[in-house]
Amino acid sequence: MKEIAIYVEGGGDTAQQKSDLRQGFDCLFSQAKDKAREKRFRWSLIPCGGRQLTYEAFINALKTKPQAINILLVDSEDPIACFTNFTKDPVIRIEHLKKRDKWIFKKVNPEHVHLMVQCMETWIVADVEALKKFYGQGFLEHYLPVRENLEEESKTDIYNKLKQATKPTQKGEYDKTKHASKLLMSIKIVEIEKRCSRFKEFLRWLESIIL
Repeated sequence: MKEIAIYVEGGGDTAQQKSDLRQGFDCLFSQAKDKAREKRFRWSLIPCGGRQLTYEAFINALKTKPQAINILLVDSEDPIACFTNFTKDPVIRIEHLKKRDKWIFKKVNPEHVHLMVQCMETWIVADVEALKKFYGQGFLEHYLPVRENLEEESKTDIYNKLKQATKPTQKGEYDKTKHASKLLMSIKIVEIEKRCSRFKEFLRWLESIIL
């Protein structure tokens, strides 16, 4: 049986935190996951904690599970050139990580390395209605970033604006450990795709390898 294994940044330090994040991402990627299972692919999504640990787990998987389609999914953390086309972007992503993190990608297929630009929370703030429903009364929508291309919004601004928008609510300001996995289960793919080109590209690529 073929296998798709996605090594994703995040999940904290405990098994429970990683399990929660796995459920969140599995729900977000449920369409791709269902298609993979229809085609008799084994699906594994592995939250690895910190970004260095995620990179190391991915590199190790290339050696120990070479038969699998191993995928790295991490935050870009910093600005990266705007997405322009499917052909050139894999090299741009690889070069970004080589320069920023000093990672080595010897014999790695660049198409298997993907970025959350500039962080996972960029995807979360893309769906305003899901945020309003989750946080309820007191949510301050006007604090959220308004730019059409959210991938141009810095990680710092994403975090700060999300915390300002959620601070007055009963759930309190956004907390990655407490809220992220539940929000990933409620945000809509179509809303993220409108404002996050590399998210759309990642899903398009996933479907292409499953078909």
